[in-house]
Amino acid sequence: MPRYLIERNFAEQIGLTKEAVESVNRINGEEGVAWIFSFLSADKRKTYCLYEAPNPEAIRAAARRNNLPADVIIEVGGELRPTMFD
Repeated sequence: MPRYLIERNFAEQIGLTKEAVESVNRINGEEGVAWIFSFLSADKRKTYCLYEAPNPEAIRAAARRNNLPADVIIEVGGELRPTMFD
């Protein structure tokens, strides 16, 4: 399944609860989207999330239903790691 990097900009700092994460995962699953992991900016106003999804439209649909921004969606290809060149 294709992977996508999603940049999200939040007006205020984000604070996640267990219940909120469970809701996001449930809705994502209904849209065929899987959240792999996220990085949070130091000011907690921006996230960079790695997702698996059939297409960007599924990510946008899940984001709308979760009331989350999806400001930039970029399809990513293969991975590069420093250890690959040892």
